[in-house]
Order: sequence, then structure tokens, then C-alpha cells
Amino acid sequence: MEKNLDWNETVDPASLGRIAVLMGGFGSEREVSLSSGGGVLKALCEAGCNVRAVDPAVDDLLTMRGQFDRAVISLHGRFGEDGCVQGVLEYLRIPYTGAGVRACALSMDKDTTRRVWERSGIPVAHGYTATSVDDAQDILNTLGPDLVVKPSAEGSSVGVTKLRSASVDDLKKALADALRFDRKVLVEERWFGRELTVALLGGRALPVIEIKAPEGNYDYQNKYFGNAVQYECPANLPAEVDARVRKTCEAAFAALGARGWGRIDVMLRDDGEFILLEFNASPGMTPHSLVPMAARAVGMDYQKLCLWLAAHTALDGSAGMTEV
Repeated sequence: MEKNLDWNETVDPASLGRIAVLMGGFGSEREVSLSSGGGVLKALCEAGCNVRAVDPAVDDLLTMRGQFDRAVISLHGRFGEDGCVQGVLEYLRIPYTGAGVRACALSMDKDTTRRVWERSGIPVAHGYTATSVDDAQDILNTLGPDLVVKPSAEGSSVGVTKLRSASVDDLKKALADALRFDRKVLVEERWFGRELTVALLGGRALPVIEIKAPEGNYDYQNKYFGNAVQYECPANLPAEVDARVRKTCEAAFAALGARGWGRIDVMLRDDGEFILLEFNASPGMTPHSLVPMAARAVGMDYQKLCLWLAAHTALDGSAGMTEV
């Protein structure tokens, strides 16, 4: 966790030098990334920064050497928050936003993240790692019929299926859908309750957000398009529960060896018990995104948040990684 963190520090745009905003890319979340990156680019430009867009699907990243002093990563999913682009920037010695190579690679794998958190005393759902639809009956025997099926290394709810009272055939179909995106699928016991998310800056938790999606379906469409989802920030939680959720998310951030910023999704039951679902190493910055919403609750508008991110770039060196 960064010491003496000031969310409202004044950042001199001229001190940031030449900034690259990495956006677009090759992954399934390209369109979301272009939206995120476009917003960041516009905000930094209007703040007076020397900033330029870089799209790894179009631009050769090796040409960035000597052209930029820092990079704001607005890439999502594969090749964006899995350690790949972070490794290139390490090689080029261009400091960048967010978690480093190891923490990104670790957290991009949902199954590995769950194992690290579990061994660190962080509450998580019971899980099963599947590699074939033939695992369906064993999964039902182990976890029961209420399940969440998700590719282990995708984001933005790509390939995710939520099941209730699932049959073997239901689960096989969900596994087949998820296996189109990844060779490994994480299946977890499904919790029912309130869906929360916690943004972190410098390892410190911002106010908790509650996500109120139609029928609890916070899928790709509802995340990025339309206005069907309602958000409450800060979430209306008992003070003791709010404090536990935020403290646990800070511990989970540290357990992954993350730095800079991130976002953790949480499921809260009516009895006050909760589990952490996953860590997002490069959260969205679109008009529907959650980190800007949480930042506004502590007095950081979108432009101020973008400047904070650009000012807190780093290279690997001090971040550790919990062994699995």
C-alpha cells in the first residue's frame, strides 16, 4: 500500500512528460477498451497533458522506446491485463499504470486468484476447475446445482453462465460455452445476495458500490450498454459490514501483489457473510464504469482520476506475489 496517499493531490500535467494511452488491442474486450481509452485520452488532453493513443492491434509497441515517459493502460482482458503488455513495457522501461507482470498474470487466472485468496484467509466460494464437459456430473456432486461457470482468463462477463437448479445437460452447455474462450473453466458454488464492487487506489478501498442489475443479471450488455442497472454509491451497508468488506478487499489486493489501482467484485448475503469473486487489474473507464463512480464519492472527478493514474505509474521491483 502506498504511504501518505492523497486521492486529491494536485498533479501538474507538465510533470508527467509524454504519455501513451494504450487502448484497443486484440482481445474480446476491444470495443470496451476503445471506449475506456478514448475517455482517458480526452480527459488528459483537456487537462493539458502531452498524450497520444497507442493501439497494440495497429501500432508496433517496440517503436514506443524513447517516445514516451509513461503509459496509461486502458486495455482489458487478454493481452491487456494478463501481464503481456506489462512485460513489453518492462522491457522498454516505460513505467505504466496498475499491477505488474506477475500480479497481472496471477489475477487474470480466476482459479489461481481464488486459490491465492483462500490460502491468505480471504473468503471465496467453493470452486472446481473444469477442462471438459465430461466434468459436469462430478461438479454437481461436489458443488450442488446452483453454480456460476466462467472461463478462467476472460473479463467483462464474457462466456459466463449463472445456473440455478442445473441439470447435467444445463451444466454441460454452460461448460461448452465457457470452453470456447478458455481451456480451463472455473465453476463456483453460486451465492445469492447483494452484488458489490470495491475500487482501490494505491491499495486503499474507495466507497463500496452496490450493483442492482435486472434479476441479478450483471452481464456484458448490462455492464456497458443501456441504463437498466442501478448503482448505489456509497452502498447502504451497516458500518461494521462496510468496514469488513473494505478491509478484506485491501488485504486481497495486497495478497496478489497488486499496485496502483484495481477493482474487486464481492457477493454479500443477508446474514452479513460475503465472498470475493475476482480482481480486475485494469478496470473500465467508460461512462458506465465503476471506478470513476467510486472516485467521485471522495471528490475525484473523471479528469482528476485520470491524472492520478498517470502520476502513479511504476515498473516492477517491489511488488511481491503470494505462492500458490
